[in-house]
Amino acid sequence: MKKRDAGTAPKLGDRVPYVLCSAAKNTPAYMKAEDPIYVLENSVPIDFNYYLENQLSKPLLRIFEPILGEKAESLLLKGEHTRTKAMVTSKVGALAAFTKKKEKCIGCKTVMPNDTKKALCDHCLKNEGQLYITEVFKLRQLQERFSRLWTECQRCQGSLHEEVLCTNRDCTIFYMRKKVGMELDTQEKTVLRFGEPIW
Repeated sequence: MKKRDAGTAPKLGDRVPYVLCSAAKNTPAYMKAEDPIYVLENSVPIDFNYYLENQLSKPLLRIFEPILGEKAESLLLKGEHTRTKAMVTSKVGALAAFTKKKEKCIGCKTVMPNDTKKALCDHCLKNEGQLYITEVFKLRQLQERFSRLWTECQRCQGSLHEEVLCTNRDCTIFYMRKKVGMELDTQEKTVLRFGEPIW
């Protein structure tokens, strides 16, 4: 944190929030710790197995063992439902410097040619109206969700008429608002790819 921005880095005695990120096997926990905002903004993958094994499994087993009996662990933590794994690609790291993001068709997700600024490929162009409406609907849902979170933060600070100045990193709504705000920015850019609507 100090290398990235010395002005906002924590001082001696400060309480520092962190999450554990994915890393090579047998990497010590202090090497995997990272700032939650940095992780969120740069899509750094979190070590889900660590949190499942060290924080969730024991309380879940205490709750469900009276109901499920001896097979609670195998049903909850080792069943068929645990075989899929979502991989997050980080925006930072050694290989990220050599990658270049290419635009994809919003309809069929095929990679668009480099010089094209269009939102859709020639194949999906006939469904432009339907795809545009779908993307605008997603944008409206994200705007509504962000608005609710923003209003909740305004209520917490005591006024619905002032800008939210909260930086409470212990609050789950703070991170939800940050995440939805990033998703909202991405969705706005997606809708803008269609260009100005011609009525």
